[in-house]
Amino acid sequence: MQRIADKAASWLVPVALLIAILAYLFTKNIITAVTVLVVFCPCALVLATPTAIMAAIGQATKHGVIIKSGEALEKMGKVDTIAFDKTGTLTYGRLDVSDIVVFDEAMSEIALLSLTASAEAKSEHPLGKAIVACARTKEVPVMESTSFKMTAGRGIFAEIQGRKLLCGSEAFLRENGVSAGASVRSVLEQLRAQGKASVLVADGQNCIGVIALSDVLRPEGKDMVARLADMHTRTVLLTGDHQRTADYFARQVGISEVRAELLPEEKVQAIEALQREHRNVCMIGDGVNDAPALKTADVSVAMGGMGSDIAVDAADVALMSDDISKIPYLKRLSNATVKTIQFSISLSMCINFVAIILSLMEVLTPTTGALVHNAGSCFVVLIAALLYDRKFE
Repeated sequence: MQRIADKAASWLVPVALLIAILAYLFTKNIITAVTVLVVFCPCALVLATPTAIMAAIGQATKHGVIIKSGEALEKMGKVDTIAFDKTGTLTYGRLDVSDIVVFDEAMSEIALLSLTASAEAKSEHPLGKAIVACARTKEVPVMESTSFKMTAGRGIFAEIQGRKLLCGSEAFLRENGVSAGASVRSVLEQLRAQGKASVLVADGQNCIGVIALSDVLRPEGKDMVARLADMHTRTVLLTGDHQRTADYFARQVGISEVRAELLPEEKVQAIEALQREHRNVCMIGDGVNDAPALKTADVSVAMGGMGSDIAVDAADVALMSDDISKIPYLKRLSNATVKTIQFSISLSMCINFVAIILSLMEVLTPTTGALVHNAGSCFVVLIAALLYDRKFE
């Protein structure tokens, strides 16, 4: 919008000069020509966008929402589809180990936890970090791995005391030649029905156990989705979790469109598919895995409190308090900012148009014309300033 205003201003100046020259030629009155030049200066037009953007960014900052650019704010006003990550976004991301199921009779739950925590010690994934935290809380030994490799969104490989361990999803184990038997799948289905995330553990070609982790849904999630629906904004859940787990949490908050078991690159593809439907997409996430999707979306929001530095850096907006109830507030603020800019531009053009007519009619003089010109600029600034204290809750 600023570029449009600047382009309009670049045309207005030559037009003003032309009208002033013609006014002088027809009236032979230099005062009329000077008055036209005074009132036609497009100060109010150029001030409309930056003043509104500054006021809106200041308003958002008071509420713990950091908007990095005016362009992001303007794009947010056009958003009609919001895609959410699950862990750490719709949920608190404070994962706790809830179940430890051992499939190897020769191994205890403590031994399985120790091996898994040792393998996950170098992982950056929230599930891995939660398992390590649980082991340290229970004072279970965490050993150093001699080899470590992470596959984003899938799982990890680590070598612990000669054991070659795989920790991750069922698909990750399958890709590495480890098949889950009927008893393993039965346990997984029970855990998924309870909304729990599962990490399968394999030693060589054998699945030796599963560690389940539970997360807590943010209580404000359901109301937030309902308010977005009232604003005719489509909501989508994009997650790497199993379909049943994703469906469980989506039902709790009222999101009907769920795309689960997605790798980071598949989240990008999902957003691109929405954009091909001519949707303006906002992505909200918190983790390293979300960074590519955040960059792909038209505008992106990161959880600034507990989100990864990479996600926060990739996003256009950061929620410093991790309060997702601020999303409808951000949408309303963006809509109001765009409308304020449009109104200010229209007002400045109307004031200029009326002032030129009055100048040509010799009603205005250079002095009164200067007052009208400055009054237009003041009106635009005051209208923008109203955004700073307006209530959007």
